[in-house]
Amino acid sequence: MSRIGKLPIAIPQGVTVSQEDHYVTVKGPKGELKQYIDPRIEVSVEDGEITLTRHSDERQERSLHGLYRQLIHNMVTGVHEEFTQTLELIGVGYRATNQGQILELSLGFTHAIYLVLPDEIKIETQMVRNQTPKIILKSCDKQLLGQVCAKIRSFRKPEPYKGKGVRFLGEEVRRKSGKTAGK
Repeated sequence: MSRIGKLPIAIPQGVTVSQEDHYVTVKGPKGELKQYIDPRIEVSVEDGEITLTRHSDERQERSLHGLYRQLIHNMVTGVHEEFTQTLELIGVGYRATNQGQILELSLGFTHAIYLVLPDEIKIETQMVRNQTPKIILKSCDKQLLGQVCAKIRSFRKPEPYKGKGVRFLGEEVRRKSGKTAGK
């Protein structure tokens, strides 16, 4: 039995879980999410808990068991609490502003970068004097939030010599000494 797959998922107050065909729908105060579940995995919702079982002990089914359990757990957590991710811009002249769902980034290029964010993501930018600019993203969908954060980070990844770039809050960047350190 999969160690992760066999754990039951507790359904918090205010969250409803429904299942039809091979789709599990989770509704809560922060939103609604829907996930396809492979027919080899059985989902049962009873007594305020969700449990997943599999039919056989094949390698593929064992991996799907843990995967779908964690995806459903992330859906329940997201619609109840919401996931938050913070990015910081480190570099002279790096700025971030937003107007609605449009994020404008100035990352040292000759042009500004505009990114239209999906409606499921809430965005907030902070520009405080003597602090690095921050982008705060919130969403009930953990997978979508991670994809958007990775896209923003890909515009200017942190470089190892000066550490400039877009990074997650608290991320450690391995620094290199450069060619003058060898003399």
